[in-house]
Amino acid sequence: MTGDSRRGRGEEPNGDTPASGQGTSTPAPKAAVASPPTGVLFDDFDYTGPDDPALSANGWEVRGGEGGPGVKDTWSKDGVTFPAGEDAQGGQALQLRADTDGTEQGTRQSEFHRAGPTVLTGTLVARVYLSDEPTSGSDGDHISESFFTISPNHASSKYSELDFEYMPNGGWGLLGPRLDTTSWRNSELGDRVTSSHTEKLGGWHTMVITAVDGMTTYSVDGHTLFRSGSRYFPREGMSINFSAWFIDLPFKGPRTWDMRVDWLYYQAGKALPVKDAQKAVTGFSAAGTHYVNTLPKS
Repeated sequence: MTGDSRRGRGEEPNGDTPASGQGTSTPAPKAAVASPPTGVLFDDFDYTGPDDPALSANGWEVRGGEGGPGVKDTWSKDGVTFPAGEDAQGGQALQLRADTDGTEQGTRQSEFHRAGPTVLTGTLVARVYLSDEPTSGSDGDHISESFFTISPNHASSKYSELDFEYMPNGGWGLLGPRLDTTSWRNSELGDRVTSSHTEKLGGWHTMVITAVDGMTTYSVDGHTLFRSGSRYFPREGMSINFSAWFIDLPFKGPRTWDMRVDWLYYQAGKALPVKDAQKAVTGFSAAGTHYVNTLPKS
């Protein structure tokens, strides 16, 4: 998050130092922190680790164990950490690590998600670090670094899913780097619309999914990449998910990939300019606020 914008101790509102002889014994009252609007979820991931009880208290889960996608049954809670620094504005970040030695037994994938349906319509913004190369080891993996929303039940008649999926080395038989933006109506039938963007995106980016008035818009750093219409518009509540996983294992040898998330901001029910989301995040940072949830109780 952006840094603390409060003025320094002993400065006037215009930045000047008080003149000698002016009374300074009574400190000026602090400006009241404005209450966040209703329908907001914000988190800057100030947690100690995957077993921090604050995670479940705030509605998050770290995935472990079975299932796909990628190398099945290799999801590990150990891959989710909350390191400080490394360009995470305001302190810590969520880090998702995928590592492998090229065998199924030596593979770990990571996923971090809301424990239940959280979003339907509105604007979902996240500041995300995407990796173009491994943190360690040989390059060349078909790695997926994903930010998405998804229905809790794949067989639901109202199935909904909205995806950002970055593959720096490609995957599914296609070359990379590639960012896929996809809106799903039915995962079992493969009913979806998608657009691929061939661009290297290593580094920090502001990624936005806006779903309002029957139209879903995907944008990165203020640039619109793809829009999908009413047939693929969300029809039921979805969880918010971040994941790092291997599409396949093309070679042997140890390597590690890291994806990070600085903060998440969601405004339910309406389109929100990204600059307004960033302004709200800056305000939370200045106030020392790490988590906000004013969404209606389900």
